[in-house]
Amino acid sequence: MPRVIGVDIPGKKRIEYALRYIYGVGPARAKEVVERLGLDPACKADDLNGEQIAALSKLLQEEYVVEGDLRREVNGNIRRLIAVNCYRGIRHRKGLPVHGQRTSTNARTRKGPRKTVGAVRGKEARSAAKAAANAATK
Repeated sequence: MPRVIGVDIPGKKRIEYALRYIYGVGPARAKEVVERLGLDPACKADDLNGEQIAALSKLLQEEYVVEGDLRREVNGNIRRLIAVNCYRGIRHRKGLPVHGQRTSTNARTRKGPRKTVGAVRGKEARSAAKAAANAATK
């Protein structure tokens, strides 16, 4: 498993697909990086030698915002939205969908599991209610 910018990329996969395990590198960027370095897109990540891995790390760190820097930037943007109390910031704070999705149904990823509201009682409460009902009929 080669290590690029502190991330272990899968060695058995083609280099184009293995690079996608780095945060901030998607299909287009992975293809672009492979072309710029002149690597064979069909080679596996395990087949890269030390200097190719070093060139890959250097290019990704100098040319693109990836991994820790990108995560910090995204979190900073979200914190800024929350601080200025804009609509998107309020949605982030409440844990609701931000991009206009419906919330009456769906949105379970943001809202979490359903919380049942209403008359769900435990065994003791049910038996007490039955006893009260039996006493009232006598």
